[in-house]
Amino acid sequence: MADESAYTPPTVWTWNKDAANPFASINRPIAGATHERGLPVGRHPLQLYSLATPNGIKVTVMLEELLALGHRGAEYDAWPVRILDGEQFGSGFVALNPNSKIPALLDRSTATPTRVFESGAILLYLAEKFDAFLPGTPTERAECLSWLFWQMASTPYLGGGFGHFYAYAPTKIEYAIDRFTMEVKRQLDVLDRQLAHNEYVAGAVYTIADMAIWPWYGALVKGMLYGGGEFLDVQSYTHVNRWAELIARRPAARRGRMVNCTWGDPAGQLHERHDASDFEHRTQDKLEPPGAPQG
Repeated sequence: MADESAYTPPTVWTWNKDAANPFASINRPIAGATHERGLPVGRHPLQLYSLATPNGIKVTVMLEELLALGHRGAEYDAWPVRILDGEQFGSGFVALNPNSKIPALLDRSTATPTRVFESGAILLYLAEKFDAFLPGTPTERAECLSWLFWQMASTPYLGGGFGHFYAYAPTKIEYAIDRFTMEVKRQLDVLDRQLAHNEYVAGAVYTIADMAIWPWYGALVKGMLYGGGEFLDVQSYTHVNRWAELIARRPAARRGRMVNCTWGDPAGQLHERHDASDFEHRTQDKLEPPGAPQG
């Protein structure tokens, strides 16, 4: 292992504003808006402000699945938030999500408009609102929510940890890559063991747990996330691969991963979504390509 002991942390850390960093518009140590910018509003009660990163795909898959079940109240307008341009720091978005992360949802069907941020919270909110994709018995519900929160707690190791140091960091640090590779492979093993005895993550039924986990670990085992498939030996996780293919065949999942996508094959991009007809004459055969925004 290379000697990385030359760096000594200062007594007080200071922010180095590196404009050359491609993620300089995303990462900063302070909260709040950087500029005045309102949010567009469409005609549907549900207004989604997002991007087709794994966290954004969770919600658009959920909304498309609800519509596929016939829940007309789940019609929505989806507006792209271009995070590499810093649009998440506009005043309108910060008012909706003080944490300045996509996705964020505004439900205008309630007496007072309801804001919901954090992808897991949005999935749970929609599942309860429409009584769908969340089991009803206490034991099954607990299992589903346990896996939902497993994803929310585990994925930072995958995205901000492994993904950052393996794919994006300007310097390859062996210790950091080894540390997060070990954790991601442990997570894949946890998931693979669970899926060895269950068709879906939380059991025999497709739930919000699958919708939360699939855009991350489903993309990962298909080698479409961070370009690290071979490095992680993802093909060895046979049960995760079987499950990832199962969900990828769902029409609503295919539509969901197109919404707010602004990169890759133009046929797989739907920058804004306002009606089901927006999907006409468009297809997408790939998961999120390497090099797309994180998170």
